[in-house]
Amino acid sequence: MLYLGIIGYPLSHSISPRIHNAVMEYLRIQGRYLAFEVKPSELKDAIFGAKALGFTGLNVTIPYKEEVLKFVKPVGEAKLAVNTIDLRKMEGYNTDIYGVEMAFKNSKLEVEGKIALVVGAGGAGKAIALALMKMGAKVVLTNRTESRGLEAVRELREYGECIFYPMEKIGELKIDIVANATPVGMKGFSSGIPVPEEILKPGMIVFDAVYNPVETPLIKKAKEIECRVVSGLEMLVYQAEKAFEIWTGIKPPVSLMKKVALEALNFQEK
Repeated sequence: MLYLGIIGYPLSHSISPRIHNAVMEYLRIQGRYLAFEVKPSELKDAIFGAKALGFTGLNVTIPYKEEVLKFVKPVGEAKLAVNTIDLRKMEGYNTDIYGVEMAFKNSKLEVEGKIALVVGAGGAGKAIALALMKMGAKVVLTNRTESRGLEAVRELREYGECIFYPMEKIGELKIDIVANATPVGMKGFSSGIPVPEEILKPGMIVFDAVYNPVETPLIKKAKEIECRVVSGLEMLVYQAEKAFEIWTGIKPPVSLMKKVALEALNFQEK
């Protein structure tokens, strides 16, 4: 049996179990992917407990993508943040970066040479910033807590051009891309949009890492203003594809994963 799971707190928004269980069923793999809502004080016990129970791997989501670095060996760019753990080797990977790259690649929108504002300095923010930098964008990162934003920028500068800008001053910026890496707008979290509405301009590219709901308040507003949008659902599906490949050595069917994800989200919205 192949045992996989996801850890985070809270986890009511996650559709990862639906996606991975559908893939295992399609591929006729005997296994189960489970969601575990883990309190901060129990994170270490949860990881090592899953290993002891014979789990092959775990996904990691809010708020633990950086915290788990205390317990696993990061592979490559995962030293910024980990969203996938191979428990057999106690190695951490960052498949979010791949997820963002694929989301933009599929959108056919040009990123190279553009100035991107990334909102949020957590694990998702660093992954999105790095993906955009790899695609040739110049990244400006902002965060509600300035010290955390400055630390994230310090880490990201190892990979390319990135600066910090205070949240209250982002209206001064001339930007081409806005990328939300905060939980604002996510089901079960705070509603609204993570940036002042006036910074959104027609033709601008807007990406939201939030995928539940499919049309977040930010994406809805961006469409009204005639921005070009990139869905967080694409990031979710492609990071899941890469994670599954790490755990099993098998490249799963992305079309099936997208179909199941959309069905799960549409069911939740009813």
